[in-house]
Amino acid sequence: MATNSKSAKYVYLFGNKKADGDGTMKPLLGGKGANLAEMSRIGLPVPPGFTITTEVCTYYYDNKQTYPKALDSQTKRGVAFIEEIMGTRFGDDKAMPLLVSVRSGARDSMPGMMDTILNLGLNDRSVLALVNATKNERFAWDCYRRFIQMYGDVVMGVQKRPGEDHEPFEVVIHELKHERHEEDVEDTKLSVDDLKELVARFKGLIMERTDKEFPQDPWKQL
Repeated sequence: MATNSKSAKYVYLFGNKKADGDGTMKPLLGGKGANLAEMSRIGLPVPPGFTITTEVCTYYYDNKQTYPKALDSQTKRGVAFIEEIMGTRFGDDKAMPLLVSVRSGARDSMPGMMDTILNLGLNDRSVLALVNATKNERFAWDCYRRFIQMYGDVVMGVQKRPGEDHEPFEVVIHELKHERHEEDVEDTKLSVDDLKELVARFKGLIMERTDKEFPQDPWKQL
């Protein structure tokens, strides 16, 4: 494999009834990536996206947990490809922002082992653009608090420590519900103000556990 070459292809696009790959490329694209490419090629309504090849994972572990130099520029071209099809811009804080989901995959099926992050691209400003675009303040802030929770868990490692009985983000939610509602109400009963407060508390939890701020730059999130 030409993993050290600047010309190596690490990002395969799919969408708009076209795809760089196809269903035969599971060793390179993983089962999910290969299937999405094939579905797009045969004209099924697949949302546009791109697959980062399994070679990047191999490179990461073979090269002291670093990434190929070409990956950054190829990823940005992948985002530009999605933006063009969707007519939205990643991280836009003036209009409907492009939000992306990151779904892990593998050469072989691993049920229950794959992590997912939804609504990547939201921050303190783009969430307001989402409010304006959808005219639904509760929906926007619920998306944001869920994104911070998933990102904090999967990417920043804010997880249950030895001796703790519950996931830390769930503890924060439980505490807020009892403070404001005096009972463990369903998440759907949380108000916009509740969700905004969860966003603030989640960011505080991340800082407390990692000594790092939750990234506001969408490109740093990616």
